[in-house]
Order: sequence, then structure tokens, then C-alpha cells
Amino acid sequence: MKVGLFDSGLGGLTVLNAIAKTLKGAEIFYIADTMYAPYGDKSKEEIFVRCDKITKFLLENYGIDALVVACNTATSVIIKHLRDKFPFLIIIGIEPGIKPAISKTKTGNIGILATASTLKGEKYRLLVDELTKAHDVKLYEQACVGLVQQIEKGETSTLQTYDMLENWLKPMLHNNVDTIVLGCTHYPLVKNTIKDIMGEDVLLIDTGDAIAKRLMILSQNAGHINEGDLDILVLYTGTINSDMVKAILKKRKFEIRKCEI
Repeated sequence: MKVGLFDSGLGGLTVLNAIAKTLKGAEIFYIADTMYAPYGDKSKEEIFVRCDKITKFLLENYGIDALVVACNTATSVIIKHLRDKFPFLIIIGIEPGIKPAISKTKTGNIGILATASTLKGEKYRLLVDELTKAHDVKLYEQACVGLVQQIEKGETSTLQTYDMLENWLKPMLHNNVDTIVLGCTHYPLVKNTIKDIMGEDVLLIDTGDAIAKRLMILSQNAGHINEGDLDILVLYTGTINSDMVKAILKKRKFEIRKCEI
């Protein structure tokens, strides 16, 4: 099984890490599209063209069997097109975990941290409309402008990042929010800072483990035998914080190199 993943930067590595906990006997090819990071402030047209190009690159160079679009923003823009264009591929996208948040909240007050692009996206709005009509909950949405850039620089626990998050989270704290959806794959990397502000009891929802489970089921349905070593190749298009890559993937073995797309 050859699995391709991509994101605009380091965020999708949180998804890769979740996959690597369960998937065996596979090759994983991750593209950090750092030259075009972050996707959250790009136009739909730019994101569409870029994601289509990356998918072709993964197919032509690595012959992938499965693709994980490890970015909420990119998923909302490109997922339908990719599934129509490449019906032979297992394709998994990511959307904010509002559904699990609704099932777990006790106060009915849910915070959504995401990029502005994700919050404006049609896919997200349809999901919100569908779920809030069926459940008595209140959503507190916050576009976290600049947070991805802080994380890409490795500033996950600096004073500036703390101040940014505190400014966004204070209204949620005052409104008795007990569950927060991390609507960007970068945001699990600031979990500790969020808990410092909101308190240890706040429940943080990210979708890495759910994506890993879905990939496992679909890959086994396609005949994958989950045994053997896992090979991980991390590719990047611009520059990358290699220390952050090591910190996210921890003790996993991986190769890292630059590529041209």
C-alpha cells in the first residue's frame, strides 16, 4: 500500500503521525507544500490548481494507492474534483469534527478554531446547518489568522502565540465552552497552550485518529495486509522547520528532502 498525504506545511504531519500508529507494511509519501503555505489565505482557484498538481505528482512519481488530503481548507475546495477525476484512488478528506463534538459536549457550547477559508467554505457551512438544526448547541467560531504561520516557525508555546490564542479563547471561556473543535491539522500542535488557557478539562477534538481508522478500513477492504515495516518520506516544496518535523514524528524513522512541484 502506497499512501500519499499533503498539506500546506507541517499540520498534516499530525495526521501522518496518527496513521503511523496503526498502519504497517506501507509506504507513506507526505508533501509539505511550504512554498504555498498557508492554504487558508489563498483563493479557491489557487488552492484547486495546486492540489490537483500535487495529486498528479504523487501518482506519477510514487504510484500511490490512497490519498489523504490532510487539510480542512483543501478538502473543502478539491475533494469532489479529485474523487471524480481519480475514481481508482482511495481518497480521504478532512472536515472539522463538529459531529463528535456535539456528541461529547455537556454544556452545549462548542468552540470552532479554524482558518477563515474553512469557516467560509460551502462544505463547512452545509455541515454546520445540518447539525445545528438537529441538535440544541451553540457554536462559537473563531478564524485564527496567523496561527498557522506561528506553528510553521516552531513558535507553539511562545508569548506571542499564547497572546493570540488567549484573545480568541477568552470569549469561549466566558461562554462556558467545554469542547473545542480543532478545525485545522496544524492546531493539535498547540493543544497544550489551549489547555493552559481553557483549563485541563476542556475537550479538544481533532480528526487524526478518525482519519487513520478510516484509511485502515478502506486499505484492508482493498486487500492490504497490515504487516511489516512502515517507510515514511517527507517532501517539502519551499523551506521547512526540520526540528519541528522531528518533534512531531518523534522517534519514527523517516527520510526528508526537497522536491519541485
